[in-house]
Amino acid sequence: MIELATFGIATGFVAGFFGVGGGMVLIPMLLFAGYEMRHAVSISIMQMVFSSIFGSFLNAKQNREILRDGLYLGVGGFIGGILSGFIVSNMSGAYLQYLFLTIVFLAIIRVSLTPSQHNFIKKETSPKQLITIGLIIGMIAMSIGVGGSVMLTPILAGYLHYNLKHASSLGLFFVVFSSIAGFISLSLSGQMMYFEGFIVGLASLLGVWIGIFIKNKVNLLSYKKYILILYIIIFISVFSKVY
Repeated sequence: MIELATFGIATGFVAGFFGVGGGMVLIPMLLFAGYEMRHAVSISIMQMVFSSIFGSFLNAKQNREILRDGLYLGVGGFIGGILSGFIVSNMSGAYLQYLFLTIVFLAIIRVSLTPSQHNFIKKETSPKQLITIGLIIGMIAMSIGVGGSVMLTPILAGYLHYNLKHASSLGLFFVVFSSIAGFISLSLSGQMMYFEGFIVGLASLLGVWIGIFIKNKVNLLSYKKYILILYIIIFISVFSKVY
């Protein structure tokens, strides 16, 4: 239990600071601790429900602009997340690990090419576009036990010209919808590990508060570097586990 609580605090910090669901950090830790990939995914998703709701509440107090676009992205993510239980039940753990590695690798490339803050106006997007983006990301993300921010943040910052910190806050808000959908889907398919997920999720709340507090103190250039470092560490960790 102490081990799971420690994982939760560390994961919560990462979720709050980077605006991610935390699955990129939690899943490798659970795999190294001896959990199977399917079990790690279910614990990760339940943790995301805790950290994303609390983190989004804290972020909204600082910037309420995330709510509009986040709602449309979230609706799409919820629909996509509902489909994740079918995918997890019909794909091998090895395939899910390879998919996880591919997503993180592409995120590293996209973030490295994205300016910390754009000097031009954010692109206008329609509700239909945002819902579609959310649906695709939610379907993939919940199937590999991550909240989707690892894919969404590079898209928002790299293609739609969001400020990088705003993109990460929006990414965490998106995780609220996709993680709840993933939780429902895996529960209905009998894949959810409730006790372990609750312990990790509850402990993550402290980490989330600390992470968001520190994020608000860091400049954008440094913030981009920290995101890249995180993605690279996660990629190497899972790669070494798979191979």
